[in-house]
Amino acid sequence: MNSVSKLSQQLAFITEVEKLKAVYRRTVVKPDDNRHENSAEHSWHIAVQAAVLQEYAEEPVDILRVIKMLLIHDVVEIDAGDTFAFADQAELSGQNAKELEAGNRLFGLLPEDQEKEYKQLWLEFEELETGDSRFAKAMDCYLPFLQNMANNGGTWAKYGITRSQVVKRNQYLETLAPKLWAFLQEQIDVCISNGWLKDS
Repeated sequence: MNSVSKLSQQLAFITEVEKLKAVYRRTVVKPDDNRHENSAEHSWHIAVQAAVLQEYAEEPVDILRVIKMLLIHDVVEIDAGDTFAFADQAELSGQNAKELEAGNRLFGLLPEDQEKEYKQLWLEFEELETGDSRFAKAMDCYLPFLQNMANNGGTWAKYGITRSQVVKRNQYLETLAPKLWAFLQEQIDVCISNGWLKDS
């Protein structure tokens, strides 16, 4: 492949992933009048969080791989849409197949070597079989927790989310980042006492 053709493919991917800025999540941005956060903002924010909190990972992690993983983990939402962290099984039906199809299309825009690399990173994140992917997933779960804490319960209060749901969602932290898990457990009690989270 000549360099012009390769660059054209890379630029096509870069142009396409801007569409992630138009995929909105349930989480809101408190500093911006509680507007809904988009998935591109979420990906950037958790990548920053992972870099800052890497010292709390119990397993050895390659932080550059983790950051790469976090920056691309949600690009499939361009085609497949976002799913709410606390969605029931009926809402999630067929989502995996839609995301795989989206991954094939989007990463397929890249030159072959990068297509393979980025698709493998995305699958690694989904499969949670490596230290890097587990820490990345923990960061993906932890940030919305912090955002809701800083916003009087945020989406938890709005959707009637319970203690058990939040604990289950963040269970990865118990073994992957015990100090962050301990902090989360303490903050859940604060949320319950403030009425931001249901105690069940």
